[in-house]
Amino acid sequence: MFIAAEYYLPLYYQSVQEASPLHSGLLLLPLVLTEASTGILTGILIHRTGRYIETIWAGTTLLTLGVGLLIDLDANSTLTKMIPFQIVIGLGSGFLFEPPLIALQALVSQDDTATATATLGFVRSIALCLSVVVGGVIFQNGMQIRAPALRASGLSSNITAQLSGSEAAANVMIVKSIENATKKQIVKEAFSWSLRNMWILYVSAGVCSIVATFFISKQALAKEHTETKTGLKKDSQGAVA
Repeated sequence: MFIAAEYYLPLYYQSVQEASPLHSGLLLLPLVLTEASTGILTGILIHRTGRYIETIWAGTTLLTLGVGLLIDLDANSTLTKMIPFQIVIGLGSGFLFEPPLIALQALVSQDDTATATATLGFVRSIALCLSVVVGGVIFQNGMQIRAPALRASGLSSNITAQLSGSEAAANVMIVKSIENATKKQIVKEAFSWSLRNMWILYVSAGVCSIVATFFISKQALAKEHTETKTGLKKDSQGAVA
């Protein structure tokens, strides 16, 4: 959900709001600034209280809620409506940057900390890739389904082909070139409808994540640092085992 919001909201801005690529990036500032500041505050909070499970609960709930709010977006939504939605998503994302890693490291032995940290990083990387791909497939299928409506509106076959299936995301700037207001509105509705289906998928994943958080055990964070030596072991004669 985290990468989906940052990756696909610019697509909404460029297609429905007719923003330029640069402008669509600037419109993400409420989300980016909120998640960055929340991430910092979360680290300070955990350092002072030693509690991490509550931030994970809050993060998954807020992130799911924020992405769920995106389902309400349509072809007529205003930019002012988007700012609160982005703030909620940013709060949820910020709460989830470090607490899952802290929880994992607290629940494994110190010898396994490096392995657990690398595994979490690997799983997150795979999840980010899959999220973008799966979301893109749903969006493309949605635009393909709306292709008959685009043709029925009177758009040329060339423009319809460019706004259908896998070609749609690469041709968002065509929306600006459509002079007829009725045809342009139909195109915007096709984009917002296809993105809406995608947000529904991500919210479903968010609900699953909320359920999963209740299986995370609470563990008191240690106040003392214990040093663990890593590397190849040596026998009594100094030879590498």
